[in-house]
Amino acid sequence: MTDRSALSDRSEPSETVRAGPAARLAILAFTLAQVARTLGDENTQDRLGWYASLMGLFLALYILTQWRAPTAPAVQHVYLAFQSTLVLAMLAPGQTDSVTTFFLALSFQAALFFSSPMLWIWVGGMVLLTTGSLTLLFGPLEGLALAMSPAAGIIAVPAFMLVNHQTETARKRSQTLLAELETIHRQLQSYAGQVEELAALKERHRLARQLHDTVSQFVFSIALTSRSAHVLLDQDPPRVGELLGRLQAMTASALSQLRSLISQMRP
Repeated sequence: MTDRSALSDRSEPSETVRAGPAARLAILAFTLAQVARTLGDENTQDRLGWYASLMGLFLALYILTQWRAPTAPAVQHVYLAFQSTLVLAMLAPGQTDSVTTFFLALSFQAALFFSSPMLWIWVGGMVLLTTGSLTLLFGPLEGLALAMSPAAGIIAVPAFMLVNHQTETARKRSQTLLAELETIHRQLQSYAGQVEELAALKERHRLARQLHDTVSQFVFSIALTSRSAHVLLDQDPPRVGELLGRLQAMTASALSQLRSLISQMRP
């Protein structure tokens, strides 16, 4: 039978989330759109080679980690730090703010790399880098206004991934619990059938013992008495009447016992 602890709530360690191909392609498509937007901006044309080289390196590393993600935490930290440096380098000329949206792709990868609280440390760092760099380049008011959208995206992407992961985990846990309950239900049904069989067997044994103790004894006595009557019929005829009376009483008793047992066997 399934252990009862299997039905209790289990405290599980925090896990990194997973993302399917559709989510990965969506983030990549968004990032490519921001690349096209940045390279097509008239403010970047005088340093197009600078932006193109940095964005090419950023995309190459991003796509590489999508194909073969690093598993060592140290490498993951170095990767995110280097990619964040590339984004800040794109911001250095101070001509466009669209590159800050690249932090959104990095927050997506941070959610794939780390679990809480390290994930939120990186997310908070990216938000601070976005807000701080834009504030320095464009001033407090304009910088904060420009930073609101990318900062919200940086927070929303891993938050949505965590919520989706928790929902999926809860669904799988519910399915597991349902399967365990169905297994227990089948086992209980099997046990109930065995109990019914044991009860029926016990009842048959009781009836057999009662038949042996009562009716069979009466039948045995009737057989002996009838044999005695047959012998006395030639040797002592007056006593035959007495034996016939005893036979009649024993037959009536045996019949009464049989009726009682038959009534007990009825459902």
